[in-house]
Amino acid sequence: MINKKWDEVLKDDLKQDYFRKLGIFVKNEYRTKRCFPPYENIFDALRFTDYDEVKVVILGQDPYHGLGEAHGLSFSVKEGVPIPPSLQNIFKELEDDLGIKRTKSDLTDWAKEGVLLLNSIMTVQKDRPLSHKDQGWEIFTDNIIKYLNDREKPVIFVLWGSFARSKKSLITNKRHYIIESPHPSPLSAYRGFFGSKPFSKINKILSENGEKPINW
Repeated sequence: MINKKWDEVLKDDLKQDYFRKLGIFVKNEYRTKRCFPPYENIFDALRFTDYDEVKVVILGQDPYHGLGEAHGLSFSVKEGVPIPPSLQNIFKELEDDLGIKRTKSDLTDWAKEGVLLLNSIMTVQKDRPLSHKDQGWEIFTDNIIKYLNDREKPVIFVLWGSFARSKKSLITNKRHYIIESPHPSPLSAYRGFFGSKPFSKINKILSENGEKPINW
């Protein structure tokens, strides 16, 4: 499906009834309604960051639901699209943390460096947040977290906000790392996201484990 190691890791899921029903639902939604990300980009998070390449997971809830925003990577939008408030706040914290003034809103370069930008729900209907909730995506992406939890090589899980933090129970392996804070959205960023310094923390952990830090 993805032409990556993920195909092997997820092979049992791809045969299961829940995934078959999810596929039927998603195809029907895309055929009859305006949905995001573009159909060919749904699995881009897995395409750009293969199972063995994952250093960091930044978990989102569901894709942006505005026109032209979502393209398969959590928090990321294509160049030329207005930068959503949460991503603006991520960039503000990045500048405060590491002095990096990033303006490029497409985070594909992060994904290629080992940052799995995973939305728990991987599709959405236009202007209807959480419209594809409870259709099977959560089973699929929870399993992705579990398979990464099974890995020998440490993974840094970044959990921003109460939804992402609810997945902490899936991360049971003590060799992995969890960085958590409130969500970067304007509603909660001032309650502890600002000043949480996730980017320097990630790079410190990677360096201590002999891994190349992320070029944010």
